[in-house]
Amino acid sequence: MTKPDESRRIDFNCDLGEGCGDDAAILPLVTSANIACGGHAGDEATMRATLRLCRAHGVAAGAHPSFDDREHFGRRALTLPPADIAQAVRAQIERLAAIAAEEGVRLTHVKPHGALYNVAADDRAVADAIAATIKAFDPSLVLFGLSGSALTDAGSAHGLRVAHEVFAERGYDRRGRLLPRGSEGAVIESLDAAIAQVRRLATRGEVVANDGNIVALRADTLCLHGDRSDAALFAKAVRDALETDGIVVASMPVKGLP
Repeated sequence: MTKPDESRRIDFNCDLGEGCGDDAAILPLVTSANIACGGHAGDEATMRATLRLCRAHGVAAGAHPSFDDREHFGRRALTLPPADIAQAVRAQIERLAAIAAEEGVRLTHVKPHGALYNVAADDRAVADAIAATIKAFDPSLVLFGLSGSALTDAGSAHGLRVAHEVFAERGYDRRGRLLPRGSEGAVIESLDAAIAQVRRLATRGEVVANDGNIVALRADTLCLHGDRSDAALFAKAVRDALETDGIVVASMPVKGLP
């Protein structure tokens, strides 16, 4: 194993509390959890259970708001005014934050989910609405967004700390955008291929797009989707690969926390 190098550091996050994965097995392996807060999945019981797991394992807890669309798991883009999106995001963050306060957990970040995340990557008006909502709620929260996207740009413009996010088992196009689910190469099923992508992102800040082009991407935080049936296996392999390469795996620093 390569000696850890503090200059090479990455957060390892997973979307959890969605009622479809083995959260208890995954949580000890990641450093940040994006917790579904009622829009696409989750309810008070799942939020509370996930927050308790975060507290037990020292994992940073964040809100994972989405379009209000449980029927399609938040993966269908809805045409809504930015003001309506802002209202939905605020309500979901508030819901999780209230439960977190009861559990003695401080929220550290916000990461939009699914279609909302992808829309905000390219639609600056939506991105601004999300960033402004987070700043108004708690300006110390870190905004997780697709690396090099309108969402990270908006977060910085609104004075938020942003985490440029990359993905362990999702395919990219030549613009650095995620391939649409259902298209060829959108989801990387091979563990070996996912680990190769993780290592390239973490050590070289680049990914191979579906057309063979090399795309440079800033990698502050690495996501693994918790709804895959083999997510716990992937999480263990990803964590091992990062640490073997001497990458420091740690959550994003947050104002007011050590």
